[in-house]
Amino acid sequence: MTKVPGESRAKGNLMRMARAERADLADFLATLTPQQWDTPSLCAGWTVKDVAAHMISYEELGTVGLLKRFVKGRIVRANQVGVDEFRALSPQQLLEFLGNHLQPQGLTAGFGGMIALVDGTIHHQDIRRSLDKPRTVPEDRLKRVLDLVPNNPRLGARRFIKGLRLRATDIDWAHGRGPEVSGPGEALLMAMAGRPASVADLTGPGHATLAARLAE
Repeated sequence: MTKVPGESRAKGNLMRMARAERADLADFLATLTPQQWDTPSLCAGWTVKDVAAHMISYEELGTVGLLKRFVKGRIVRANQVGVDEFRALSPQQLLEFLGNHLQPQGLTAGFGGMIALVDGTIHHQDIRRSLDKPRTVPEDRLKRVLDLVPNNPRLGARRFIKGLRLRATDIDWAHGRGPEVSGPGEALLMAMAGRPASVADLTGPGHATLAARLAE
């Protein structure tokens, strides 16, 4: 099948964005204290160190290794299995591993880097928000991820945003129809990812509905 030039460029852009997001995260993680590495993240049951481990735990898995992990974790716990496998590494070792895998590989390189970009951006914020270390996500990356998340079945954003209109107040982005929920694009992203902590940054007629869904 002949590749469409536009599709090739789009995939290339996703990969470049994913690599840039990882590089930004690596730079940030390098500034953390031991106490910050051990801080609970927005991912239930995971510390900052656990989230970092999760983000790189699929990099060197081939098909056989992936199947073994799914079997061991009975699919629903596959992510936890990966975290457990990397838990013995020190923060410095995790940083070294991440530094050697800035370019997504294996499973995270799927769909032209989409998996690495979406997961990387969300988990970066899981860490940042838990440490009260906000940042401005580069607009091109934020808009791209916001476009990708609503219809991503793996993330399940639809159950949170169905019948609502989301509108970013800091960038040119909107999605859906219905009572409006507005606020920073990053907060809308985290709400779609199921993070209740983002609700405080949002407002609008649809706010109560979104907050109730996130609290379930």
